[in-house]
Amino acid sequence: MILRTNPAPVAVVGASAAGTAVVESLHRLGYDGPVVLIGDEPHLPYERPPLSKQVLTGVQAPGATTIRDAALLADRPGLDLRLGVRAAALDVARRRLTLASGEVLDCAAVVIATGVVPRRLPGADRLSGVHVLRTTDDAAALRKDLVTGGDVVVVGGGVLGTEVAAAARSLGLRTTVVTLDGQLLAPVLGPEVGRLLADEHRRHGVRVRAGQAVTGLLGAHGQVTAVRLADGSVIPADIVVVAAGALPATDWLAGSGLDLDDGVGCDSYCVAAPSVYAAGDVARWWHPRYERPLRVEHRMNASEQGMVVARNLMASLTASGPGRQTYEPVPYFWSDQFGWRIQGYGVTTGSTRTELVRAVPGSGDRAPSVVALYGDAERVLGAVGIGLRPPALRVLRTCAAGLLPWDEGLAAVRAMGEGSL
Repeated sequence: MILRTNPAPVAVVGASAAGTAVVESLHRLGYDGPVVLIGDEPHLPYERPPLSKQVLTGVQAPGATTIRDAALLADRPGLDLRLGVRAAALDVARRRLTLASGEVLDCAAVVIATGVVPRRLPGADRLSGVHVLRTTDDAAALRKDLVTGGDVVVVGGGVLGTEVAAAARSLGLRTTVVTLDGQLLAPVLGPEVGRLLADEHRRHGVRVRAGQAVTGLLGAHGQVTAVRLADGSVIPADIVVVAAGALPATDWLAGSGLDLDDGVGCDSYCVAAPSVYAAGDVARWWHPRYERPLRVEHRMNASEQGMVVARNLMASLTASGPGRQTYEPVPYFWSDQFGWRIQGYGVTTGSTRTELVRAVPGSGDRAPSVVALYGDAERVLGAVGIGLRPPALRVLRTCAAGLLPWDEGLAAVRAMGEGSL
């Protein structure tokens, strides 16, 4: 189905997974109007998850994670790909997008998919050897230092921090993780599962300093030499990786009138304002099933949300095509560490009730086996599995998707046979 061309372009700000999903979904749905895809990096859209794993360990080169090559993107009718270009402001009422170059675009619709920016430590920019990891250039710079070797300190015990620690340790480097939380990944997985993960990291030689704040970086001749903690202790460091969370990339939207409290606030259709949408890490939308706003920083969400945004955008631009659709996925995330995979479904953060149903520590080359449920006093809202086979993972997804009463979800997990674990 070919639709009439709208003279004003659809502007997609952010050329990563979510933005690319919007563009490609519009094409599949038959939209042939002009589309401008704007990315602040000079690189073609690429996958971020491999950066903290395969790229750091040398399995993949930094430039080998491209989502679509130039030829495929060039085949998209009406696509104007702008790389190395920053958005500077958005006039929501007039859908007028201003770029850092001063160029102004009057748009039929705007999709905000600018992702997040990593938090940094004060003074880090004055010392070499201090890294964040968000972009392919970040990964290349960190990989170069890891190959050189030395003591590695990772500041932050979340998903990214623990993946970086596992990668550094797999390269044989002395590695320490410092986290303000009581356990690794505690805000996401709770203290019980976090303790098991910390034990696994220690078993592989990672030193874990939990419940500690970093108060400063020490250096000599412009090179980082150590990390100072709140208890007064000092950890030698030739390489420091700051993985202490990220903030939604919304500074350029200041004064736009959009809801920018923890990302771009949207309704259940991912609409932030008339003909203005948000997708990916930057979007905070109302989830009808969980009856709460969510902002999800995971790869699967970026592509799924981008596809729904394209569908809803099409419905607003033309009377034909698919109808609008609320966005109510079962959130999913995964993390690969030391050869074992953590997989989570639903909502785990902020749960008031957690039950560790199965916990078998790893031994030798054997991965740990963990099953945990998360929720409130009445319902299962999330589930996490480590080292599980597909049949067991399907049960966990069903528990999180169906919002089962707690007792029913617990019974379903306990009924899983040993052969599926």
